[in-house]
Order: sequence, then C-alpha cells, then structure tokens
Amino acid sequence: MKPTRPNKSKLHNDLFWGYLFIVPSLLGLLIFYIFPVFQTLFYSFTSWGDFGNYSLTGLENYKKLAADPEIWQSFRNTLIYAFVMVPISIAISIFIAVLLNQKIKGLTVYRTLYFLPVVTMPAAIGMIWKWLYNSDYGIINHVLGWFAISGPDWLTDPNWVLTSIIGVGIWSVIGTNMVILLSGLQGIPKSLYEAASLDGAGMNYMFFRITIPLLSPTIFFVAVISFISAFQVFDFIFMMINPTNPAINSAQSVIYLFYRYAFVIGEKGIAAAIAFVLFGIILILTIIQFRLQKKWVHYE
Repeated sequence: MKPTRPNKSKLHNDLFWGYLFIVPSLLGLLIFYIFPVFQTLFYSFTSWGDFGNYSLTGLENYKKLAADPEIWQSFRNTLIYAFVMVPISIAISIFIAVLLNQKIKGLTVYRTLYFLPVVTMPAAIGMIWKWLYNSDYGIINHVLGWFAISGPDWLTDPNWVLTSIIGVGIWSVIGTNMVILLSGLQGIPKSLYEAASLDGAGMNYMFFRITIPLLSPTIFFVAVISFISAFQVFDFIFMMINPTNPAINSAQSVIYLFYRYAFVIGEKGIAAAIAFVLFGIILILTIIQFRLQKKWVHYE
C-alpha cells in the first residue's frame, strides 16, 4: 500500500495559520527584547546632550567605566551579592524543599507561608526590611538587645549594609527556589529510597547519593536563573538605601548605578555602556555554568 502524500494546499494552510499565530509573540520579541539590545549597544558609543541630542564618541564611555572607581565598586558589590546570596539561598531552599516533601501535618500551610514573599512586591519587601533593620526602633536590634547585644547600624554602616541586602535577597528568593526544587523532588521515584533503605542506607547517604544527584538538573536550572536575577538586583537597594546615605557606595549595585546615570545624572551613553557590560558578564557567566554543568549535573 502506497503512503498517502500530504495535501499541499492543506500544508500551506497549516503553515499560514501557524506563522500567523506566532507573529504577535515574534513582534513582541523583536520590539521589546532584540531591538533594545542593539539600540543599547549603539547608545553606548554616544554622548547625550540636555535636549535629547547625541553625538558619537567611540569608546569614550567604556574608557570612563574602566577609570571610574565608583563603577568598579558597584561591580564588586554586585559580584559579592551574587556569589554569596545564590549559594546560600539554594542550600536553604533545598533543605526546606526536602522538609516540605515529607508527610507532615499542615503541609499546605507551610508551603504557602514560604511562598508568600514571591507574591509580595519588591518595593513592599524593601520598606518592611528597612523598618526591621532600623538601628533605633527596628525589631532585629530590639531582639538582639534581649541578649545584651548591641546591634549595628545595618543600613548606614558600610561594613554591614551589603550583608543586610544579601539577607533580604536570600529571604525573598527562597519561596521561588523552594517551589521549583520541590517539583524536582516529587519527580524522584520513591522506589529508589525504599531499595536503599532495605540495603541499610541511612538518611545522609540517601540524601547525598540519591536526592542530590537526581535533583542536580533542577538545582542547575535554579542556579542559572538565580545568578541572572542576582546581577539585576535594584529594588531592595533603591527602597532601603537613600541617595544621601553614607553607605551608598558600599551598597549600590550595577543596575542601581545604571539608574543613576540614566535617570538622575542624565548620562545615557555611560548608562548604556554599563548595561551592555553587565549583559556581557551575565552571558559569560551563563556560558561558564553550562560548561561546568557537565561535571556535576546527572541527567537520567
């Protein structure tokens, strides 16, 4: 029996409707994502005047970035924030996800409580933590006072301000990470744990030899999105640290500095150069993560 050939008119009709349905998404991708990337690259080679006029300046903006200590400090703050916040938040999220994957009373309530920060606006989170960190009447220093500990000026001391922001960052992402990791845990067959238990394996052995290896693809995904998000931290700093704060240089991130140059100082060319350098750093870091994942991620 000869195979039937597809009807060409039907095939063309299907292709027409298929392309028609993806046009809105494709236009949105081109207008709001791809075009701004090339526009930002072009603007990074320009200098802007007071009335929106600009002139080409070549690599001058990038030379200013390389020579400005404040910009180097912002990149340093961002790197410290990302490489401290992400591993700690993932470790805590794994621990919580494992606990919430057990059969315990009130499981739904606990999952909801841990997920609440995700549905809270970052601006609201920043305002709440600014109050908690207040050195005069904040709850944190008040609780420390019960143990005769004099709490530091969390948001005005250059030695503590970045640590404070990292703490807020960890608290805010645990809910998202926990939900993603919990879905990965529920995909691990229970039979593996039952077989290991029959062989006399303990909880620690099963956690490091079964749970972590089989959860590694999910951990890798969480790590990638967490690093990308960490390098774009802005809301907490903007809401918690005033521009006149003496600790601003020890707290401001690259995105915060981008905001200052673009919308406060009005140097859109330098702001575009900052954004494109950050884009390059995130791209390189993501490529490195994909290269390294071959050594520790175990796919079934």
